[in-house]
Amino acid sequence: MPSGSNNNPTSEGTPVETGRFLVLFDGVCNLCNASVRFLIQRDPGGRFRFASIQSPPGRRLYEEHGQSAERLETIMLVVDGRAYVHSDAALRIARELGGPWSALWPLRFIPRGLRDPIYLWVARHRYRWFGRSEACMVPNPDLKSRFLA
Repeated sequence: MPSGSNNNPTSEGTPVETGRFLVLFDGVCNLCNASVRFLIQRDPGGRFRFASIQSPPGRRLYEEHGQSAERLETIMLVVDGRAYVHSDAALRIARELGGPWSALWPLRFIPRGLRDPIYLWVARHRYRWFGRSEACMVPNPDLKSRFLA
């Protein structure tokens, strides 16, 4: 993190710069890894940061925000200490990406009780449909600064 940055202690020992978006994802899920690569390609300004839920800081944050790291069922977006999960996280990420993706933001007006079951259905089947890796994604040196250690 650059010196002199405005940090927000999202979790004990895990500062995240204010104005940045931290995406916690299942590091062995092929769909999740493809989603992270998709976000990186469309975020040249580097506003999004990432952490695998299997990593120590990712696991700690995931659990501190009420999710079980033993039962990975959602991507999580942490913004200024507040966590978004399920369809709320996906829609907020789309909004922050801008461009055509922000057109998905109005879907938030669909009640969460209708959105989240669809999100969770995909999450339950993601390994069967997209597969899983034996190990978490390792970012190349150019992208390493975008991932929490």
